[in-house]
Amino acid sequence: MKRIGIVYGGREFSIGQEGFDRLKSEIEAAHRDGRAVWIRVNHGEGRPQPADLLVGPGIPIALLPIPDEPPTPADRADDSADHRADLDSASIDGSGPGADAATPAG
Repeated sequence: MKRIGIVYGGREFSIGQEGFDRLKSEIEAAHRDGRAVWIRVNHGEGRPQPADLLVGPGIPIALLPIPDEPPTPADRADDSADHRADLDSASIDGSGPGADAATPAG
């Protein structure tokens, strides 16, 4: 995987020739140390323009690994089954979405 999609401020960016785990570790280290770092990304389709994004504590960012090859139908089926299993286990152990939401007293 040598391409990463990024969602930042509601807009989409990308990084080419970058390892997903390395970038994620760099961002995690900045958060742990309480500092912000700049990352160089591309913005736009066709002829992307370079952009710098400030990443640090309190600044939301999403990293999306982009596979080198498009997924096959079998890959999609496996991913769907894994996602269902994750949801099932989360609902069983109470860690799923909304698990920490307050419930009205009744």
